[in-house]
Amino acid sequence: MPPDTKNASGQPVLVTGAAGFIGFHTAKALLAQGRVVVGLDNINDYYDPALKQARLDILKEAPEFSFVQMDLADREGMTALFANSGFGAVVHLAAQVGVRYSVENPYAYLDSNVLGFLNVLEGCRHNPVAHLVYASSSSVYGANTRMPFTVHDRVEHPVSLYAATKKADELMAHSYAHLYLVPCTGLRFFTVYGPWGRPDMAVYKFTKAIAEGKPIDVYNHGKMKRDFTYVDDIVEGVVRVLSLPPAPDASWRGDLPDPATSSAPYRIYNIGNHDSVELMRMIEAIERNVGKKAILNLMPMQPGDVPETYASVENLARDAGFRPSTPMETGIRKFVDWYREFHGIEGNEKASGE
Repeated sequence: MPPDTKNASGQPVLVTGAAGFIGFHTAKALLAQGRVVVGLDNINDYYDPALKQARLDILKEAPEFSFVQMDLADREGMTALFANSGFGAVVHLAAQVGVRYSVENPYAYLDSNVLGFLNVLEGCRHNPVAHLVYASSSSVYGANTRMPFTVHDRVEHPVSLYAATKKADELMAHSYAHLYLVPCTGLRFFTVYGPWGRPDMAVYKFTKAIAEGKPIDVYNHGKMKRDFTYVDDIVEGVVRVLSLPPAPDASWRGDLPDPATSSAPYRIYNIGNHDSVELMRMIEAIERNVGKKAILNLMPMQPGDVPETYASVENLARDAGFRPSTPMETGIRKFVDWYREFHGIEGNEKASGE
């Protein structure tokens, strides 16, 4: 039987990856709505754990927030957590991230993104969870070159192991939606950035290097385009979708299968800005806000990278009444302002006045 969704809003929401970038912002948004939030994270050292702890310190100020430090791959621990907590919904954002890192450390991706996700699915299967919303990635589009990327296209050619694990998550979610009627929604995030962002991502790395007068590595000789999506837009989409558990699509056809939907309670959405921006334009926006010119180290394309991403968000707009819209220049200004404040760097009045 499918879980009862009528009383789910009064039950705790599990947010995995709560000490991470998107998980932190999502947990904050849910707490602002008056929801009870249980955050889970293993606080690994993929990047500085002090940043993760600083995010958690903010979340812990809310009495409705509690934190569990646990690895997703801990089968017994995850089983007990679900059995004892009565989650009404799950927002699964924890993952081993990074396209290039997956080339160097493939087993970390299987442990977290596949085995860990299986433990989440099993928790939702054996307990009455009304909706599982989980993070997929624009990387699943892989070798696809038709723009914009649409959820109605097949994604059978990943070009990194990270992308392959995210595609595997979508397939695993569908099987649980089909077999056990677990309502599952996958969200393909497109190049998320903003305050409290990850130090391994381009916006953070470039801002730090430019501020310190150090060179930045610019891959594919700068001829890259990304659909940069501000974190507040991502979170707005996550929270809206969370309140919309999918029902089986009565119009779905097995002879013309639509990958975005199903005869099971399953959906896939893109969350992107619907604006493919040249990497050099993003760098120029950082330069203006930092008040310094970048020192460019032009590099060839790296294994696992793709030259362009560009999201179609029509399904999200139709079903959730929302489409991301923060201009890249506005988002970069907000990120640089946060970066200065967090690191105690004196601002440049000419740059910050843009």
